Amino acid sequence: MVESPRVLELLRQILEDGVIRYPILVDSKTFVILDGHHRVEVAKLLGLRYIPALLVDYDDNCITVSSWRDGVIVTKDMVRYHGLHGLLMPPKTSRHRVCFDIPEVNVPLEVLRG
Repeated sequence: MVESPRVLELLRQILEDGVIRYPILVDSKTFVILDGHHRVEVAKLLGLRYIPALLVDYDDNCITVSSWRDGVIVTKDMVRYHGLHGLLMPPKTSRHRVCFDIPEVNVPLEVLRG
């Protein structure tokens, strides 16, 4: 499997830092990953057993979704559907915004290896 340039760059950065800096963003009801797919791919490449995650109520109006791409409409229902059915959306399809700060966690890789 050929990894994307973004995954390879993130892999380099995470290995250099020795930590995963930010948690992935996950819907607390469905466990669909909302943000952090590249970090999940890096975690798989590194054989990590765990990955920091921030569970959120995706139905909260504090979280919105749009697209990075002009003319593309994305809804929360679309994101959930694709996530629940293992269907990847094209890169830069969904852009999530939240009304809170996502904490920097800096979890060492050795902790995440279990």
